Amino acid sequence: MEKVKILSPTAILGYGFPVKSFEAGLEKKPDVIAVDAGSVDPGPYYLGAGKSFTQRAAVKRDLYYMLKACVELNVPLLIGTAGGAGGRVHLMEVVEIIKELAFENDLSFKMAVIDTEIDKEWLKDKVRQRKTKPLGNLPDLTIEEIEEAVRIVAQAGMEPFIKALKAGAQVIVAGRAFDPAVFAAYPVAHGFDVGLSLHLGKILECAAIATEPGSGSDCLMGELDREGFVVYPLNPERRATPLSVSAHSLYEKTSPFELHGPGGKLDLSQVNFQAVDDRTVRVTGTKFIKTPNYYLKIEGVKKVGFRAISIAGSRDPKFIENFQSIASGVKKRVEDNFPELAGKYYLNFIAYGINGVMGALEPENKLSHEIGIVMDVVAEDKNTAEQILSFTRSTMLHFGFPGRISTAGNLAFPFSPSDIPVGDVYNFSIHHLVEVEDPEKLFPIEHIEIGGRGGGKTY
Repeated sequence: MEKVKILSPTAILGYGFPVKSFEAGLEKKPDVIAVDAGSVDPGPYYLGAGKSFTQRAAVKRDLYYMLKACVELNVPLLIGTAGGAGGRVHLMEVVEIIKELAFENDLSFKMAVIDTEIDKEWLKDKVRQRKTKPLGNLPDLTIEEIEEAVRIVAQAGMEPFIKALKAGAQVIVAGRAFDPAVFAAYPVAHGFDVGLSLHLGKILECAAIATEPGSGSDCLMGELDREGFVVYPLNPERRATPLSVSAHSLYEKTSPFELHGPGGKLDLSQVNFQAVDDRTVRVTGTKFIKTPNYYLKIEGVKKVGFRAISIAGSRDPKFIENFQSIASGVKKRVEDNFPELAGKYYLNFIAYGINGVMGALEPENKLSHEIGIVMDVVAEDKNTAEQILSFTRSTMLHFGFPGRISTAGNLAFPFSPSDIPVGDVYNFSIHHLVEVEDPEKLFPIEHIEIGGRGGGKTY
């Protein structure tokens, strides 16, 4: 092969895409369709709770078009970070959707399922062997953190995808995966440059976000050759420019010249972005540098309590002017009223209109004419959270402050009931690297023969 065409339908499976854009991509005869299905961006809840942040019906809608296309064109379909967070429960939900679609539409294909959830005992051994290290300003991983974790996943690299492709799988669905690996695996399996393949994957992972105007719900095509690659949108209303593509090369990175991933890093210091026409950009110069040891990123969460919130607003200029002292006073009242619960709850106020978005980092020191307040309580259990929230809400509602005129109440509540139980709360407790000897062995692959309405079998 001298060129590989990769179709990226959408930024995340379930985000959708215009059918016309997708059909335009199919007309280009792609060699592979690939899609990222998840992220840590929505926070730790989804990994801990075993739920997807995209709706099942939306995922099924997107997969309907992708599966039909891969069967009709006889090309592979690769899916990474299935179910949004990539745990075993997330992975199996997507597998079930694929089976449903195959039965309903009488589609037959070989499927590989790559499990990326990590065994706790294996990881404990790695800690004992000093084979883990933290990412960023975090403490070293401990046995205790592993034991407390609800679920732990590793970001798979290209290797298990390549192994599945070589075994003859047409549809490959994986748990947590390094986003660019899903797109790079096919070209690397066919001998294309690792650096260029991963860089193209970095651009394709969010589909048309790398265009002007950007969108996470539209398609992007990449064409890779031996010297570089081009990217272009399938929607005539969008265009790829050197600015939009280079900007996405900086996306979610701490350095403009490096992108770390499983087994190495991309060197972007000599990359060139060149406009081929007003909608197409060519990229050259990317290099891949292997690390002496092969590291994988691992992510784990633990349950820390139950959350309840109340949302209110105020348009009283004196209340807004005194909000910080009011919030402090309310917290003190709560502490005085529930001394037996000291240390068993967390109470926070987010005031939109008073640094609600950036907090202490906010550079603008000016007050709004109105504010929205989120009273946020996290406690060890549901009853404690709701008890603290109820007292907090009623106390702030009638709290006195200098210049107060209305004694009926300080707050306007948009909802009744005003107190909203949110649910279990999880924190990322593991955000580390683990050294592995074999990047394939860690991720077991199940092969399934999907036989349309005739069923299927595991082999």
